[in-house]
Amino acid sequence: MTYQDIHPAVFLSRPNRFIARVELDGAVETVHVKNTGRCRELLVPGCTVYLEGSANPRRKTKYDLVAVEKARPGLPPLLINMDAQAPNRVFGEWMAAGKGADLGLPRPALLRPETAWGNSRFDFYWEESETGRKGFVEVKGCTLEAGGRALFPDAPTQRGVKHLRELTACREAGYEAAVCFVLQMAGMDVFSPNDATHPEFGAALREAARAGVKVLAVECGVTPRSLVMTRPVSVALQGRRKDSAPGGTL
Repeated sequence: MTYQDIHPAVFLSRPNRFIARVELDGAVETVHVKNTGRCRELLVPGCTVYLEGSANPRRKTKYDLVAVEKARPGLPPLLINMDAQAPNRVFGEWMAAGKGADLGLPRPALLRPETAWGNSRFDFYWEESETGRKGFVEVKGCTLEAGGRALFPDAPTQRGVKHLRELTACREAGYEAAVCFVLQMAGMDVFSPNDATHPEFGAALREAARAGVKVLAVECGVTPRSLVMTRPVSVALQGRRKDSAPGGTL
């Protein structure tokens, strides 16, 4: 996926989950943040962020904050896409291109977004016509990393736990089921659940995997103007423990 009308800016502050103040072309601008997560390890005063201009004159804010450069001691900054809507878009593109076959997912005859089953609404439902295979996929965007290890979640998510339990129920009902963590950054060595932040999520992920739910992680190529899924990353289901947890609270 690509963005239009991208502008670099300097992050100043984040008054609440929905907006940020940035310096753009020498002036202070209030912008919309396309991610309501905590992201405190990313949005550090003085860091470089990237904004997409909006053509809608009726909007309260002229720009969306979509990406950030994360400083790393002794290393070049890591460009991370922060757009919470992007993972579903790039996953849909990836599946439509037949790339899911690399991880045991089909090139489906039907790929339907936002499909209800049981007590949940999953990101995608798919059907493969030749074999009759059918299944559900829940997509999770991942923006947290520590030393080349991608971690999810960056804040407790009961909704995420519910989705994993519903995926387990789908599997027990005869559907295929998968959760795909879209790593909105490049250069990751491994993905793990962030047990330090939400041990219940890590436990639910391991339980789902034991029940036959596929746990997938795919990293992305990121530029200020684009995001594309590129390659699978190994998954280590034993998560990061509390004594080494990054992140914080908003």
